[in-house]
Amino acid sequence: MFRSLLPSTRRGNDPFLSLQREMNRLFDDAFGGYSAPARSDGNGGRLLIPSVDVKQTDKTIEVEAELPGVEEKDVQVTLEDNVLTIKGEKKAEKEETKKDYYSCERSYGSFLRSFELPAGVDASKVNATFAKGVLKVTLPKAAAAQAKKIEVKAG
Repeated sequence: MFRSLLPSTRRGNDPFLSLQREMNRLFDDAFGGYSAPARSDGNGGRLLIPSVDVKQTDKTIEVEAELPGVEEKDVQVTLEDNVLTIKGEKKAEKEETKKDYYSCERSYGSFLRSFELPAGVDASKVNATFAKGVLKVTLPKAAAAQAKKIEVKAG
């Protein structure tokens, strides 16, 4: 989420920082981390909201989504009409049998995040990797969309 880079000596006196902290709290409450359910998915499961970071460089747009407890086979990434969509399902089952009882707990939830991308993404070169519960989607920019440095010459 948004974090202040101001030195701690000014934190208590800045009304804009106070407003920013309150806005951060509201966003955290509404769109909290992946484990916080946002609402029911209508099928008895929870609709989950994964935490996502989006970074842009001169040559790529990188999207990283935290998906703890999700298996690679349960994640789907699509790019259509300049909209990147990440969706999937988290499933967990715990079964315990002891001498005098049997217990089985199941929990599941689905997630879906979509991002409208700026023009100029080279859809043919998009790459997605999944490791240690983190999905990383790299979207290269087409050569025409990459930032170009222009040398200024003395006239």
